[in-house]
Amino acid sequence: MQKSKNWRRLDNSAKIFPIASSKKYSSVFRLSAVLKEKINPKTLKKAAELTLEKLPSFKVKLKRGAFWYYFEENNKEIIIEKEKNYPCKYIDPITNNDYLFKITYYENKINVDIFHSLTDGNSGVVFLKEIVYTYLELAHPEDFNTKLRLDRKLSNNTEDDYLKNYDKKSKKGKGGKRAYILKGRKLPFAAIGVIHVNINIEDLKAKAKEKGVTVTQYLTAVIIYAIYNTNYQKYNEQKPIKVCIPVDLRKYFKSETVSNFFSYITVQADMNTKMLQTFEAILKFVKQNFETMLTKEEISKTMSANVKLGNNAFIKSIPLFLKLVIVKLSYIEIRKYTTTTFSNIGRIGIIGKYQKYIDKFLMLIAPESVEKIKCSSCSFENNLVFTFTSTLESTEIEQEFCKKLKEEGIEISVEGNGVHDFIS
Repeated sequence: MQKSKNWRRLDNSAKIFPIASSKKYSSVFRLSAVLKEKINPKTLKKAAELTLEKLPSFKVKLKRGAFWYYFEENNKEIIIEKEKNYPCKYIDPITNNDYLFKITYYENKINVDIFHSLTDGNSGVVFLKEIVYTYLELAHPEDFNTKLRLDRKLSNNTEDDYLKNYDKKSKKGKGGKRAYILKGRKLPFAAIGVIHVNINIEDLKAKAKEKGVTVTQYLTAVIIYAIYNTNYQKYNEQKPIKVCIPVDLRKYFKSETVSNFFSYITVQADMNTKMLQTFEAILKFVKQNFETMLTKEEISKTMSANVKLGNNAFIKSIPLFLKLVIVKLSYIEIRKYTTTTFSNIGRIGIIGKYQKYIDKFLMLIAPESVEKIKCSSCSFENNLVFTFTSTLESTEIEQEFCKKLKEEGIEISVEGNGVHDFIS
């Protein structure tokens, strides 16, 4: 099949997602903006159309080549729907006019579900923010000068910055032991339970400062503590609890790309050999791990190893139909090396004039058959929202997480999507 003129290659990370993904493993994350007013769907659709004019890198569809998938320009109509399904579900190209993101709304909430091949969480935030800015300008023309829409400068750089920054000579160590996999009865087929923990960010920052750690380190320790005190001990497990933490590479390498540009570190807590039974011990261990792994040199090793794999001449030469089989089998094994993922995209900054219309932001990651619970967080003004997405019936881990925060003197409140009868 001949490619059109308006096409581009997928970045190094993006190549894997279309091959490994399926209806059971969607590789989709959700970003939501909760406004202080009900959403007008017609205005939202217009805002999405105007945003795509400014960010044409999102106006693409996925095409199948001989050796890899690739992006091609998509000029079909954007579909805006009322939210009626669980979050982070597989995005069906047939029902979504081939777009790799899906925009839905529910009362005062705007959702953008994004297939990870298109971009990562940080560039996804840029996309959502532009939709929100444009929506508010259209909904409240008396408060905003429409020239603002034209003045905001947005990057459309789609360069694969993995290729530009990886070290061909770098060597990465082995991945270690297989991880403890969460156990328990699962929710009915395709159901996803969502629990949002609203955390007073001033309380959280004060506690993290008191302990001499960052907010991400603190929350990672609470996750490990909650898993250990519940699911892990219940099943008398021996394997380590391993938490995967995505890392924005733009903080370590100069980059303006709107494509994927992230790596990860993995905190491996061997609960039975490192005397990590107390929260203080876990916190100290997590801090040491972060300080060891979150250096440009170590981050570069992980990134470079992945790029070298994707650039391997033999792998590149394998036809796509064979890659589909090989990669899927490899991913079944790779996923056994992570207990859960925790992605903290940090503070979402909003231009002052728009802030009064916005209540909060949310981030959700799709759980799957191995990582049955995934965690994410983002903050806006004085509120950090920590979100659990789960395929398990039990909420023992979420309950223990909230209990620990309360014991630490941190103010929280809890809400969910109604799948779980949760009492914090």
